[in-house]
Amino acid sequence: MGRFRYPQPPAWEITPRPVFEGRRRLLQVAAALGVTLALPRRAPAAVGEGPLAGVPRGPYATDEALTAREFVTGYNNFYEFGTGKDDPARHAHTLRPRPWRVRIDGAVRDPLEIDVDSLLRPAGLEERVYRLRCVEGWSMVVPWIGLPLARVLRRVEPLGSARFVEFTTLHDPEQMPGQARDVLPWPYVEALRLDEAMHPLTLLAVGVYGDLLPNQNGAPLRLVVPWKYGFKSIKSIVRIRFTETRPRTTWNQVAPREYGFYANVNPHVDHPRWSQARERRLGEGLFAARRPTLMFNGYAEQVAGLYAGMDLRREY
Repeated sequence: MGRFRYPQPPAWEITPRPVFEGRRRLLQVAAALGVTLALPRRAPAAVGEGPLAGVPRGPYATDEALTAREFVTGYNNFYEFGTGKDDPARHAHTLRPRPWRVRIDGAVRDPLEIDVDSLLRPAGLEERVYRLRCVEGWSMVVPWIGLPLARVLRRVEPLGSARFVEFTTLHDPEQMPGQARDVLPWPYVEALRLDEAMHPLTLLAVGVYGDLLPNQNGAPLRLVVPWKYGFKSIKSIVRIRFTETRPRTTWNQVAPREYGFYANVNPHVDHPRWSQARERRLGEGLFAARRPTLMFNGYAEQVAGLYAGMDLRREY
């Protein structure tokens, strides 16, 4: 398996470098435009002038204030480009997100390959303003643009024997120089139970803030599962595979006591090295109080039924 490096605990993350360096520019832009970072619940797509600006807002959007774009695109975990929070923004220019094809196969009747640009039809896209909670104890509110994963998965007609859906990131050290180091077993793999994958909240994201996904955010296609810790939302997907048995996922394989397969946000189940009861919302200021972590990241009404009868302390 090789050596690996754990994510750093929350105390390690005090002032993100890209945030510190970009704060003055952000304030100048906001002042010049006379806008705030919070948008009405029923507004069109978030601030931006990219090719996906104007995409209608879909269901389930939170009305919490958006996290500033500088944080969303400058403070990332993407070990394929380095283990520092600002490494992806500095190094991900080597990724070539076009052309890009995604293979969908496994326990299905009609396997296929999809060109990512075929998913960019504006009529099929929507904006979902979701909370994002990292296992490390920080959080964001992000205006993703994408389409429900279930809409894509139904196209391949999953077999009745399919129970899980496995996702795989591109493996190409030339494009992803962090893969030249054995910090994790490559390629990165994540998976969901089939009912989780088909849930209406589960999103295939192709954009953010009215623009195409930046490389550091998982271009050109990433998963967004808002009730789970962020490491479940795999980036730069090249394969989606239906399986009958539970796949071995990267962080669960590397450190199973610390990173459970389900990875549902749960304030009552601590990480072995820090509490999960509270979180730090990026952009609220260095001295802002941490906020309480919500069960299922605030989406319990929509998803708690998926886990009825399960021991969520054991199946974490």
